Amino acid sequence: MYCVRNVTEDLYWVGANDHRLALFENAYPIPRGVSYNSYLLLDEKTALFDTVDFGSCRQLIENMTHVLDGRPLDYLVINHLEPDHAGSIEEVLLRWPKVKIISNEKAFMLMRQFGFHVDTHDQIEVKEGDTFSFGTHTVTFVFAPMVHWPEVMVTFDVTNGVLFSADAFGTFGALDGKLFADEVNFDRDWLDDARRYLTNIVGKYGPHIQLILKKAGTILDKIKYICPLHGPVWRKDLMYFIQKYDTWSRYVPEEKGVLIVYASMYGNTEAAAQALAARLCEKGQTNVAVYDVSSTDVSQLISESFKYSHLVLASVTYNLGIYPKMLNFLMDMKALNVQNRTIALIENGSWACKSGDLMQKFINDELKDMTILNERVSMASSLGTDKVPELDALVNAILESMA
Repeated sequence: MYCVRNVTEDLYWVGANDHRLALFENAYPIPRGVSYNSYLLLDEKTALFDTVDFGSCRQLIENMTHVLDGRPLDYLVINHLEPDHAGSIEEVLLRWPKVKIISNEKAFMLMRQFGFHVDTHDQIEVKEGDTFSFGTHTVTFVFAPMVHWPEVMVTFDVTNGVLFSADAFGTFGALDGKLFADEVNFDRDWLDDARRYLTNIVGKYGPHIQLILKKAGTILDKIKYICPLHGPVWRKDLMYFIQKYDTWSRYVPEEKGVLIVYASMYGNTEAAAQALAARLCEKGQTNVAVYDVSSTDVSQLISESFKYSHLVLASVTYNLGIYPKMLNFLMDMKALNVQNRTIALIENGSWACKSGDLMQKFINDELKDMTILNERVSMASSLGTDKVPELDALVNAILESMA
């Protein structure tokens, strides 16, 4: 059964929703599923903008067949070659053998690498700034390399103001009938997944996102719709989401608040983290989030580290080093370019308390533009009452740095 929705009068969402996939890219948990967005334009000529993951190919074909209603598919526009979007290219080429493919040089190279038989079809290779007409609709192509693959481009329909934005402005979460961002409570139900999507998948490439935002800035007044390859379509309050992307890609905190991440083997370091959180809240700073590094997926921790201005890392010493799960978190922070944060440390060790110095060294040597507070809580096995002055000093230092 087909499942389609109109984006505009002659543009249709013909994608699919996936609730079966547990790990996006076999790495990131997606308990709310994910959508693969594909868009079909009915003009004097017909054009499909990107495809879907091969696991959802049947739904795409049913949707396209319904919308085309016997018309041929004239053009296939490929903005991004990652397999969750390009996985159905071969099937589309087999079903509509006369279709012409529009993409760029690097994208055609990747199509061949993935084994798609594009050389039996007419290919239209476009460059930055080229235009193409499907009849009443004229599109222009804007290259967006490393957002987040080197071949990525976005396509802007200058006729109706639709921006086909590839992976930019996407989010985890299946649409489940609600195509538009204004049909959901985005701030409540979608923002966390949008941040987790951006920061983990594209977070490393903040400067490249800034570049495409600058390009988009020249046509902001003309963009009426943002059609990403994952998540809702934007037709209202576009600047709300654009500003979020600007904030995340500049690595500045989204909110003033405290993220406490602890590594605890038997509950003693956890108790210190909870005591710190309680004292912060008692003194009026209630924007505090506390996570166990061992039971929280690192993609969530990365998302939260992009969100909050202050991070507290509390780790037990393990084999004279940093607790492995905490070290993994630090490594991911490095890989995904987390920076411009204020960090406080809590360390624990029953006979050799090393984790604090080691975390500080990692932060100083491997992360960018981090401020480490001088105040530190050092524990021997558990947090005794003799450590209350250290804990209070750390609380005060955090609050003073937030003023």
